[in-house]
Amino acid sequence: MSLKKQTLKSRPVCKVTFRVTKEAAKDAKTIHIVGDFNDWNETATAMKALKSGDFTAMLELDTSKAAYEFRYLYDGKVWENDWEADAYVANSEGTENSVVNV
Repeated sequence: MSLKKQTLKSRPVCKVTFRVTKEAAKDAKTIHIVGDFNDWNETATAMKALKSGDFTAMLELDTSKAAYEFRYLYDGKVWENDWEADAYVANSEGTENSVVNV
């Protein structure tokens, strides 16, 4: 798993590329990225499956907010965090959410 960030000088956004490696995907057929940037909608942001077996998605996040919470949802059933997130915060389910700082 990894996060790559690019802050744009022309607009107040940070392009964040989220990547789940084949090993981390654990044979998932679909992975969605779910977070406060899409109101925790479990189907709003599908990640693209690559030929390598990795999954990726690029989001433009508004830099007026310093950080966003998110998790990955595998096959609509299994929640996973990003092992390389900038931070983790407790959630109402008794687990943690990943955090990306922009």
